[in-house]
Amino acid sequence: MAHQHSPGFLALVEHAKQHVREMSIEELQRRRAAGENIVLIDVREDDEWRKSHLPDAVHLSKGIIERDIERQIPDKQAAIVCQCGGGFRSALVCESLERMGYTNTWSLAEGFRGWVKRGLPLETP
Repeated sequence: MAHQHSPGFLALVEHAKQHVREMSIEELQRRRAAGENIVLIDVREDDEWRKSHLPDAVHLSKGIIERDIERQIPDKQAAIVCQCGGGFRSALVCESLERMGYTNTWSLAEGFRGWVKRGLPLETP
């Protein structure tokens, strides 16, 4: 499902993507299969999360992550991959986390929709 995003939002995302790293779905799978401890954070809204989400993801929506991240993940060097629907909100979140001192963050390229497109497993409540 294509989204019509406002120009201002797209400008914010474009700026964020110039400053954050992206990780492909395939790289995430490879690194986790190799035993790397990577925290996957789903930053989508509560209703999106409740429908289905990626296996082993932690839910901290974009609206609360800055407030709650330090309690959930106090280690500022932890490997964190943020994921949203298509990689836009997650880029904004990574930029924010980096400003908070987190040094090992990535935005999941293609996000949830890319995962689904590949037919990869999902969890549902």
